[in-house]
Amino acid sequence: MSAATPVLTGLMQHDVPLTIGSLLRRMRTVNATSEVVGYGATGSTRATFLEVAERADRLGGALRALGVAEGDRVATLAWNAQEHLEAYVAIPSLGAVLHTVNLRMTPDQMTYVINHGAARILIVHRSLLPLLEAVADGLETLEHLVLVGPGPEPGDALARFTQHDYEEALAAATPIAAWPDVDDRAGAALCYTSGTTGNPKGVLYSHRSSVLHAMAAGMADTLAVTSGDRVLPIVPMFHANAWGLPYAAALVGASLVFVGHDMSPATISGAIAAERVTIAAGVPTIWMDLLRYAQEHDVDVSSLRFAPCGGAAVPRALFEGFEQTLGAEIVHAWGMTETSPLGAVARVPDDVTGEERWSLKLSQGRIAPMVEARLIDDDGAEVPWDGESSGELQVRGPWIASGYYLDEQASADAIDDGWLRTGDIATIDERGYLRLTDRAKDIIKSGGEWISSVELEGELLAHPAVAEAAVVAAPHERWTERPLACVVLAPGAEVTPAELRTFLAGRVAKWWVPEFFTFIDEVPKTSVGKFDKKVLRARLADGDLDVAVCEEAIATA
Repeated sequence: MSAATPVLTGLMQHDVPLTIGSLLRRMRTVNATSEVVGYGATGSTRATFLEVAERADRLGGALRALGVAEGDRVATLAWNAQEHLEAYVAIPSLGAVLHTVNLRMTPDQMTYVINHGAARILIVHRSLLPLLEAVADGLETLEHLVLVGPGPEPGDALARFTQHDYEEALAAATPIAAWPDVDDRAGAALCYTSGTTGNPKGVLYSHRSSVLHAMAAGMADTLAVTSGDRVLPIVPMFHANAWGLPYAAALVGASLVFVGHDMSPATISGAIAAERVTIAAGVPTIWMDLLRYAQEHDVDVSSLRFAPCGGAAVPRALFEGFEQTLGAEIVHAWGMTETSPLGAVARVPDDVTGEERWSLKLSQGRIAPMVEARLIDDDGAEVPWDGESSGELQVRGPWIASGYYLDEQASADAIDDGWLRTGDIATIDERGYLRLTDRAKDIIKSGGEWISSVELEGELLAHPAVAEAAVVAAPHERWTERPLACVVLAPGAEVTPAELRTFLAGRVAKWWVPEFFTFIDEVPKTSVGKFDKKVLRARLADGDLDVAVCEEAIATA
């Protein structure tokens, strides 16, 4: 610095780290009277944010007594509930990493995720112990189970783990009196993708990224979470941190309503009515079920300001049905585990009406503040934002992943000069509204969860009667998309859809098993011999495929 360069002072009084601990402090002070409700058809529980913060102090003390140190991963296998929220704030505030385990994963995926995260401690709801028992033999680092809620006690398969009752552990713990100072760029939470090919990949969110994401969720043009809201995150807390809504609520003081494992439309509509929920977030399947339920039952969702919906494309019929039947608005949003997940939200200006309004509502949304986006064509050139030119969507920003946890190859494949390659083909118009036009890897998204067409094809090919198999997405009223298995039989072979379903049931997650099948002479191929799935999708759209529907219960193989 030269002598002529002025030294500016007073520009920043104090650089306060952006940590989950700062959210915990707001829960016990500014937002102390906000509440957490556990809604159930037979009764509800409720606690203030101050009470949750005090229980988090005890949970921190209990974890410290078990030897949890800075950087350690503490896993959870749990529903959306108050205890899970306590883990959300206590574990990162201790300097450890909250490692949520997706209970919908296959046993092999769950084993991999728990081992890869190397957690010694797992906070698990008793109702989910059968899932854990099924993978117990393969768990390499786990030592302690902290058991939450009612349900069966652990069986012999879990006997080698030291077991602690959650409430007893909190009662016996010395509360944390002074939480440690934590670097806001340190890891706070670890979520794994549900997997496309190969093993799931870990995304490590920092304290700073989580707090900035929570701030963004409070912006009027995104999720608009305010202190006056009562938020129902139906999206699971094991999936991209429930879209960041628990942390957003902790920051601004919005009350939280949880429905636990019961995501039936009767319970969801009951919670909205009883607790006067103003924001309820879920995947299209949830809202389709609620709409059908409302067409046959008297429901009151008049308190809803809007319902954020993401995870899969939302059909216009669902938007219209919600507005006409329920008098409520669905707002489309786009994101991924790698984007924390807030990437775009389809807010429509009040002065936009008619078909232009529908065009914007049906888009994936306007690129969120602080998120940068670009479209790259096959030659690596950036294409314009004109609503017509398409390319691979790439994004970057303060809460966008810069790589995958302990996976150098996957990180190298996913990052292009600092930009996250989403694998989606898209257009963006002059106003920044995003529209996805295709999926580069032909992933099927059913009920908000990924299904790998490549893995399904591999399992189908394992059947002796199958010579070739290609799987594409078929539109579905309830699940948005379901896999359609396009099968070429081996010469002289015969097999029925029901037999293929039984065969697959023991090899993939049950909800991956297709109910739609078509038998074709050959799979269309490109000039280099790759499966040309766009031809199959076009034939499906044109009605040129003879599709058999097999929805009966899967037989035991």
